[in-house]
Amino acid sequence: MSETSNPWTILSQKTVYENKWIGVTEFDVLNPRGGKGIYGKVHFKNTAIGILPLDEEGNTWLVGQWRFPLDAYSWEIPEGGGETSADPLDAAKRELKEETGLVAGNWSTLLEMHLSNSVSDEKAVIFLARDLQQQEAAPEDTELLVIRKLPFGEVFQMVETGAITDSMSVAAILRVQLMLLNGSIQLTEGPTSPPTPGSSPISGSSPTPES
Repeated sequence: MSETSNPWTILSQKTVYENKWIGVTEFDVLNPRGGKGIYGKVHFKNTAIGILPLDEEGNTWLVGQWRFPLDAYSWEIPEGGGETSADPLDAAKRELKEETGLVAGNWSTLLEMHLSNSVSDEKAVIFLARDLQQQEAAPEDTELLVIRKLPFGEVFQMVETGAITDSMSVAAILRVQLMLLNGSIQLTEGPTSPPTPGSSPISGSSPTPES
């Protein structure tokens, strides 16, 4: 057996929960060392989609919302889901327009990720959106969103300070920061540098929901 061969043996499996978004399966298995055990897998029925919009002056957009599983408020890049059988780019265009009202004339793929591969098969595709035009947002009925336009350098600092913890957002922001530093992204005003350590991300305070 090669080092990349599957060392797990599935003895049986059963679905223990399912809704329109996810399914949870419990497997009876032999683990890589031959012992019996169980493994729970969360199957996601949609592809996770993320978009980092970046204008020519080096600004980007964050979405703030309360995340039910965390019981906490979260600042993130625009995100959503798309059918696994569909083109992820179509879902990205829809989500960006719905959440921020932005329409982009230039799209490129930043990253493909597996978000929690010890327990789920959820895959993410993250795009960089350029050549932006502002139109009207149309969020879903289940979403109560706060949208902020910020210099990218401030958003990068929010990752450094832990103000942004969403994995897709962290990965996308760090990737774009590297692209700015190596010159593969060009801005009209030149790359925006992160604020100095200890400075505040937004007007002297961390972002909070608007009342």
